[in-house]
Amino acid sequence: MTNAQLRNRVSSGFLLQVGTDTFRLPGAPVGALVDLRALMLDIGGDVWASGPTAAALHGFDGYRLKPPFDVTVLRDRNIRRIGHRIHSTTSLDLIDRSVVGDTACTSGARTLIDLARTESIERLTVAFDSGLRDGRFNESLVHRRIVALRSSGRFGVPRLLSAIEGVEAIRGGHSWLEREYLRMLSAGGLPRPETQAVLTRAGDKIVRVDFRFPGTPVVVEVLGYHSHRTKEHLQRDTQRLNALITDGFRPYQFTYIDVVERPSDVLEQSRLALDPFR
Repeated sequence: MTNAQLRNRVSSGFLLQVGTDTFRLPGAPVGALVDLRALMLDIGGDVWASGPTAAALHGFDGYRLKPPFDVTVLRDRNIRRIGHRIHSTTSLDLIDRSVVGDTACTSGARTLIDLARTESIERLTVAFDSGLRDGRFNESLVHRRIVALRSSGRFGVPRLLSAIEGVEAIRGGHSWLEREYLRMLSAGGLPRPETQAVLTRAGDKIVRVDFRFPGTPVVVEVLGYHSHRTKEHLQRDTQRLNALITDGFRPYQFTYIDVVERPSDVLEQSRLALDPFR
């Protein structure tokens, strides 16, 4: 149709204009999902529902599909739509893409990471729990994507890690990082260590380590994403390390990045540490 033909049909009520380049027949189904699809069709090309909109599509608790919608396009496009939030990204890896029904959106893990920019720890905790419950992601995938995206301006990642750590505290079990190290040892055929072992004292503080391998002086600690060194942390950690060495232990430390991104190196280092005592 020509523009004039479209204008005539809109004027006569035969078509309803719902976007810059999008029209609807009178009597066609209406609702938030239809409106979202109309917006994405109007934008055209590569476009994905994202943020709170994707969270609603994935069924995260506490999110409802409603305008204004959040959608993401590639950064080489200059897209504006009044009343909606159009985000841009330099790229969106295939692992970060999903389809719910027939609506393209960011994956559950990517959606959770994107939410961390703006949402509170409380809302992130609920979203993380519901995503796990409904199989939108697993813990390993979330941590792998955090590592992969950590250098892409994901300012909310520490907040998301705080939410995950809060969930771990409620469960009362090991952290994901500790469970992942135990899983890694089991898969590599290495012995299972004791966990949360109290070994010595540093000044007036007890020294508890994540893992101790019985019958050996080898102890291992896995350092979470938040591990950073203020002067106070450095002083405390130095005292702990010296106390362990003085008492004849061989302490090893692996960072969050080590366990998530270089698991084979972590396993090999653990194997080399244990070999003299096997």
